[in-house]
Amino acid sequence: MGLETQRRTFSGSSRWQLQTKEMNEQLLSSLKVDQNRLMEDIHYVPVGALTETGMCCLALPDADKQARDWFVEAIQALDCHTTIDAMGNIFAVRPCLRNDAPLTFTGSHLDTQPTGGRYDGILGVTAGVEMLKASSTGQSNLHPPETTTTQANPSSNEEGARFPISTLSSGIWASSIPLSTAHNLREVHPGTATLSSSFSCIGCLGSTPCSHDAVPMAAHFELHIEQGPLLEASHRQIGIVKGVRAYRWYMVEVAGRACHTGTMDFGNRADLLLAAAKMVLQSHRLAMAHAALASTGVPNLKPGSTNTVLESMRYSLDTRAPADSTVETLEAQIMADFEKIAAGEGAGSLNESVTKGWPCSIKITTDSVSPAVRFHPDCIKAVTEAAASALGLGSGELTQEMSTSMTLVPCRDGVSHNPTEYTSSENCALGTRYCLSVLGFDRMRAERRVIWSYQLVWVLE
Repeated sequence: MGLETQRRTFSGSSRWQLQTKEMNEQLLSSLKVDQNRLMEDIHYVPVGALTETGMCCLALPDADKQARDWFVEAIQALDCHTTIDAMGNIFAVRPCLRNDAPLTFTGSHLDTQPTGGRYDGILGVTAGVEMLKASSTGQSNLHPPETTTTQANPSSNEEGARFPISTLSSGIWASSIPLSTAHNLREVHPGTATLSSSFSCIGCLGSTPCSHDAVPMAAHFELHIEQGPLLEASHRQIGIVKGVRAYRWYMVEVAGRACHTGTMDFGNRADLLLAAAKMVLQSHRLAMAHAALASTGVPNLKPGSTNTVLESMRYSLDTRAPADSTVETLEAQIMADFEKIAAGEGAGSLNESVTKGWPCSIKITTDSVSPAVRFHPDCIKAVTEAAASALGLGSGELTQEMSTSMTLVPCRDGVSHNPTEYTSSENCALGTRYCLSVLGFDRMRAERRVIWSYQLVWVLE
């Protein structure tokens, strides 16, 4: 019947709706994003303790609950039904013309790093809300039709900043992480709370199982800021992500012997910090040799006195590479070299001009393993066409640590996980226009009448 609208009835209320398959490019491009409204949401979201430019909203304290409450209120005001699962993920669904197929989702996360910015994750959530608002107004009074919903977030501990597994809730949804592992996970120092006890404190667990069987998805789209200066440096406005790098997180524990710094000579010290410094340097060297990345963080030192050689130290190690095989090779070499360094043997030239002291002990625990992922070509196609035709832009292609199908907008100096994180309101609005590409994807699905296979979802930080 072409572009003529049909009258549909949902739950006792009547709305004019248009099926996905009836849309053309002109109609899709007519949907408008309200830039001012979007920025009001981005700067209004009550996410954690605000700094001059950034914020701190770790998973599951009171600040996280405030952000979740904001989302539920905002989405229910748009006539959406919300479901909360056993990991606190919030799914918002607008009434659809049909319910016999998995829906298409878009969204992100609201938890941040301890010293985070205003856009990482938050932009993706508010963009999904704005998508609903934009498609609820206008001359056609168009609503997400047939197979489209909007949000699959906020989710719990996607950043992995408080509990040491990132993309935790989405990993459970995808059956790659057991629910019991997540609920028993203990927070990174200085606290001792578990994920389960933290959920109990803020009361944000739902009864729906956290699984793709309970909440099936056809696909998941996400808008995010870039996390390296590639778009900015190349003067591009949109980056279409093709896949996810493989990564592994470890907790390294090194033990030495506490002693007096003013009387114990180098040869009789078990100086764990000196050993750990060599390990950090060696992980960097190995990563460089394999065109990979290695990063050290979250140090926890004891006893913490200026005139006492350290007795114990725990720190995190993050390794990443485009291929699983590279991360596996890097792991094997790091494990072997760290053992040698702890024993005082060194690795390569690390022991040059250094007094060999007593050996230290070392324990390395793997916290998280995430394989490389290539996004579905049809999702990439939908976003590319949205950027090229609806937005009238050329599209760059980047590979970042992201999820499912993702689009990036430039971020100043490529800096994220930092209070200075910034992207312009114009970039935010432009990226949000991409969210409407899910309608194009649904049209593709309607034309093919295919139910797509499940894919891993959400942000892989």
